[in-house]
Amino acid sequence: MSEMFEKYLEDSGLSDKEASIYLALLTFENASALDLAKKTGIKRPTVYTAIETLARKGLVSETTVGKKTNYYAESPDRLETLVEQKKLILEETQKALHDIVPQLKSLVRQSGEKPVVKYFEGKEGIFSSNDEILRSLSDDAEPIYAIYSKDLIEQTFTKEELQKFKDKRVSKSIKSLGIYTSEGEARSSDSMAERLRIDEKAYPLTCDITIYKDIVLLSILGKRVSAILIKNKDVADTMKSLFKVVYDNKKS
Repeated sequence: MSEMFEKYLEDSGLSDKEASIYLALLTFENASALDLAKKTGIKRPTVYTAIETLARKGLVSETTVGKKTNYYAESPDRLETLVEQKKLILEETQKALHDIVPQLKSLVRQSGEKPVVKYFEGKEGIFSSNDEILRSLSDDAEPIYAIYSKDLIEQTFTKEELQKFKDKRVSKSIKSLGIYTSEGEARSSDSMAERLRIDEKAYPLTCDITIYKDIVLLSILGKRVSAILIKNKDVADTMKSLFKVVYDNKKS
């Protein structure tokens, strides 16, 4: 039972030693630091430190017994106040993160961004890698850039699987710019996607390349399906520039 109480107290914001001392104090009318050290097995200097922290949290108060200073536990009802305060602090922290996170990211960028490279095996791996892009989608003007073989993609994935990614992109009003090859009919552009077809024989594509913000995803299709995800602004910006060179020259 005491282990369950200790876990609850720790979940409420107390350290393991603070939880042990508070539970011990509940069994006394009042107690000295020496009494608590004997009861809990915690060294007396650590007991004093924990008592000071518990007092700041409103869970322990002191009283004078003769010439000695003893301590007593405040009502467990105070724990509700402690949890509410913790909740309010977390809510304020969450609000502040909207402003702080972009600033922190800019610091990382200035000091030199370390590339993150991940490898995914098989068709399920490609789904997992695409999920990373889906999670990064945001409501802004930056498009997704794609270089792909329409035939290879349709051989590898079902219409339903392809539609899932498209629906998420469209729901965020994110436009797609695509360079593709195909032996079949050309894909027409629409309000959410501009598509440019290139000669499959002159420029064969056997990988699907997706670029969004600071992510470059290379999906290797065909017999051995796998994917490589690179998260790095310099790599992504360079790939976008190469995409635009081809796209702008072919379009003009």
